Amino acid sequence: MMRAGFMFTPTRFLQRSWERCGDYFTLLPAPQRVLIVTVDPEAVRQVFTGDPALLHAGEGNIVLAPILGRRSVLLLDGSEHMRQRRLLLPPFHGERMRAYAQEMAEVAERHVAQWPRGEGFGSLPSMQAITFEIIVRTVLGVRDPEGIDRLGPPLRALLDTLASRRRMLMLAVAGGRTGRRSPWAQFLAARREADEQLYDQIRGRRGQENGRGGDDVFSLLLAARDEDGAALSEDELRDELMTLLVAGHETTATALAWTLERLVRHPDVLARLIAEEREDGEAYLDAVIKETLRLRPVVPAVARRLKAPMRFGPWELPAGVNIAPSIYLLHRRPDLYPNPDAFQPERFLERPPGTYEWIPFGGGVRRCLGASFALQEMRIVLQAVLRGVRLRPGRGSGESTRRRVITLAPSRGGRIVVEAP
Repeated sequence: MMRAGFMFTPTRFLQRSWERCGDYFTLLPAPQRVLIVTVDPEAVRQVFTGDPALLHAGEGNIVLAPILGRRSVLLLDGSEHMRQRRLLLPPFHGERMRAYAQEMAEVAERHVAQWPRGEGFGSLPSMQAITFEIIVRTVLGVRDPEGIDRLGPPLRALLDTLASRRRMLMLAVAGGRTGRRSPWAQFLAARREADEQLYDQIRGRRGQENGRGGDDVFSLLLAARDEDGAALSEDELRDELMTLLVAGHETTATALAWTLERLVRHPDVLARLIAEEREDGEAYLDAVIKETLRLRPVVPAVARRLKAPMRFGPWELPAGVNIAPSIYLLHRRPDLYPNPDAFQPERFLERPPGTYEWIPFGGGVRRCLGASFALQEMRIVLQAVLRGVRLRPGRGSGESTRRRVITLAPSRGGRIVVEAP
């Protein structure tokens, strides 16, 4: 029952567990995997500032290995993680980030202009299309429509094999069984097709004399060398590119859909946002984004596997268990966020969030590499929406949460109705 509740109604399950057990509770999401979930702010600080040699994030994320590959920066620990992180960090900061802004705006404006007027539709698929095109352009440097169309279906098919509740249940029940028609075999087939596209890109670019000279992330990774002068291998490149493509567009698309879902149900917030946009301001927009990521974080928790016994609060935890700060529950602590279930962007105008109180991107040395990229992308896409269409207020209190691959998505896809501005 625990596994089913965590899989199908994750936020309700987490909330009830917190109410029944307090700031620490134990989950057993899979055989041999013990997860100690914590909502204690001091424990969150301890996890993010603790010795990474004793708190392994890579081992904590091992459930992502079938999609991302074991050489993904998300799944590495120790010196290997630091090596990969140093190679991946430069494209997501400084001047490189500013160079991506125009491309983000052009893609978003084109997609928003094609939205149907006067009829309801789920915003999530459109946001996935926008963020996928942005990530393919900026990460892989693929800008021609044919190339984007060729890459899109295999990667979407891979994600869709894990997207629905039915699929997740079938995979959980099937385990590792690999009959030709089993859910696991279908997932492996989708992964092979996606991999073929990525390896074609890697080999093609390595075979070009100017393959390393572009302004995209892929070019920088091809040219990157570690302190020993070694380049990334084909398999390392595959896993890092898959990580950037999957995590870099699915998470941001979900956050954008949640933002629109919240805005259409809070006309006062929407009106203030439109007024700010007309004056070329961004402070309230940033607060709206922060509040959406507080109230509807797209990832429910982060995990670290203990390599030695450690004490958290009143508990002495043994080596081998996973300590998991709950992003979703921490963001709902009333002592940190008064009236925590309300959508109130103003709270982030009144005071900046604490380092260990607002953690949609994790924290410490394992904080999401693409956090700045994602925040910039959200801001630019939302500006394109505010300028390109008029959002019609929605009905009801809002959509519930459903699990989709690695994210917590709106149950009806973030449905909206838009009109001409």
